[in-house]
Amino acid sequence: MKITRVETFAVPPRWLLCRIETDEGHVGWGEPVVEGRAATVRTAVGELTEQFLIGADPLRIEDLWQQMTKGSFYRGGPVLSSAVAGLDQALWDIAGKHYGAPVHQLLGGPVREKVRAYSWVGGDEPAELRDHVQQQVEAGFTAVKMNASGRMNRLATVRDIEGIVGRAETARDVLGPDGDFAVDFHGRFTAANARKVLPHLAPYNPLFVEEPLLPEYPHLLAGLVAASPVPVATGERLYSRTDVLPALQAGVAVLQPDLSHAGGISETRRIAALAETFDVPVAPHCPLGPVSLAASLQVAFCTPNFLIQEQSIGIHYNTGAEVLDYVVDKEPFRFHDGHLARPTAPGLGITVDERAVRAAEEYDAWRNPAWRHPDGSFAEW
Repeated sequence: MKITRVETFAVPPRWLLCRIETDEGHVGWGEPVVEGRAATVRTAVGELTEQFLIGADPLRIEDLWQQMTKGSFYRGGPVLSSAVAGLDQALWDIAGKHYGAPVHQLLGGPVREKVRAYSWVGGDEPAELRDHVQQQVEAGFTAVKMNASGRMNRLATVRDIEGIVGRAETARDVLGPDGDFAVDFHGRFTAANARKVLPHLAPYNPLFVEEPLLPEYPHLLAGLVAASPVPVATGERLYSRTDVLPALQAGVAVLQPDLSHAGGISETRRIAALAETFDVPVAPHCPLGPVSLAASLQVAFCTPNFLIQEQSIGIHYNTGAEVLDYVVDKEPFRFHDGHLARPTAPGLGITVDERAVRAAEEYDAWRNPAWRHPDGSFAEW
């Protein structure tokens, strides 16, 4: 079997999909994207395709992964790792279809029959937070995630802290003692600011606090973890085993690799195994589309130290299209009391609606907001 064609499709709201076709008729789908830089990743996919994929055997997944990640003098980073991630997903999709098995069966088989998921409920603008959390509870979810704040001062004011605590108090009040909420700091906080704010969240027992520190400062992470009274999670902007190792050594409680950024199924599976040696669970990051979510689930079902799965159905970024718009059968993404059932179809377990993808194809126009502080200086989004 040989790869004959690789196509990419930039589709609303902000996703890039790839399609790998073989001479035996098997087709695999992946989601290689950096949000807001889909066109850049698209170029990288094209370069990798030309150099390594056309004419290659798609079942030699590990060999192709090694070539794509190490076949250039300059390696790593979000663009290349995300391009490889989507192509890797598509190759595993083909392998599963070729062997007639879901990908998690090829990776050792299932270790669970359902996967707990959480929904995103905002936080930038918290006025409707109570209603949003209540809606998710009524939909059967037992866990949600929200941003800690909008634009954040370099050191939080009393009003800033009151706003963050108010969000946590609201979420806990609605969820009760049996539900969970996570708080995303989104890299908007300085290390000193995170140390100042984290103790105020402890009385509300968040499941974890996500990315309280920018990934550029791994040397500060151990001190922050040691000072934090709540579990610290990170990983969405770490793209390899070597990237996540310092975070694990710093003592993070939860690791959050992204299947569309961290080298795909192949590397995320290895990242999870590395995390297991530190007794750290993984909660895959996934604010993206259907293929990324399907790939995440395949890893979740065969990973012993899996914790919970992010998913973006209904997230506020999804304007103009939704996750379910690009799949033929929506059953794999149907929630049962906040859980997703184990997929049994071959490959990634979904059927992409190719007609819908081709009809929606457009140049990437989404860009993340550019924020500034009141004095006009740059502010982290």
